[in-house]
Amino acid sequence: MNYGLPIVIIVVVAIILFLVVRKIIPKILEGSIHISRKDKRAREHIARRTRTLSNILVNVVGIVIAIIALAMVLDKLNIPIAPLLTGAGIVGIAVGLGAQSLIKDLISGIFILVEDQYNYGDEVAVAGVRGEVIEVGFRRTVLRDSSGTVHNIPNSAIVLTSNYTRGVARINLDLPVDYGTDLDHAMSVINRVGEEMAQEKHFKKRILSPPRALRVNNFADSGIEIRVTGDTAPGSQWEVTGEFRKRIKKAFEMEGIEIPWPHIKLHIAEGLSQACNSCHLPMPVGAAFCPKCGLPTSGIAPIDM
Repeated sequence: MNYGLPIVIIVVVAIILFLVVRKIIPKILEGSIHISRKDKRAREHIARRTRTLSNILVNVVGIVIAIIALAMVLDKLNIPIAPLLTGAGIVGIAVGLGAQSLIKDLISGIFILVEDQYNYGDEVAVAGVRGEVIEVGFRRTVLRDSSGTVHNIPNSAIVLTSNYTRGVARINLDLPVDYGTDLDHAMSVINRVGEEMAQEKHFKKRILSPPRALRVNNFADSGIEIRVTGDTAPGSQWEVTGEFRKRIKKAFEMEGIEIPWPHIKLHIAEGLSQACNSCHLPMPVGAAFCPKCGLPTSGIAPIDM
């Protein structure tokens, strides 16, 4: 019998079905994910959520289509499927008993996806690693850190998840000023710089509440620290904080407000010192030998400072 044409038809139909599924699943998910907010951040979250779930569902549906197509091809070739299924079941049980960590990964991955802990493109910290999520699956999470290194993390190793791009991000900054600074004036300059940034077109959508001086936070060794806080859009806190620091530096210089740095004071005791009779190198009292020529202290005469 000629089995070529039916097998080709089965393969072609399976491929077309997979392409159709890959096309319509993202649209179905995008329409089914509902968030109470309708702003830009909500749309970005929906887009990341849709991409995360669609990648997983497309892969799962693709595997199902491939299995069904394979079963139909075997049936056309008159190869009994029942013994294969029985053997696959026995092998599956054996693999399941020996791969408990894999099962834990799968279960943890399901909860991560169902609970919407993070999605593709989020900035997160999991299992001691911080970076951008570039892949989320049932078994693993893949992050790319700031240095470009890619980390593959089994989902079962994820106990605590910190998401830096969800909801509202916050600026927490301690600005040091000199002890002789007028604190009220310094705080007014800080508030003015924050308000000016928040009104600019580039930062208007990134800053939700302008950075403001909250309180005197600490009396440090080299200066007084003023706590500055503000709210930003998720993922914008680093850009806003860096630009705010730069503008504060310029504003403080214009206003004559000093940003302190650690100082070291050296106290030199007055009195007698010693000078080597050979090389005339000044030396502290009590030195046993000249560090330059090695003359013992018996040949060193005291001198007045």
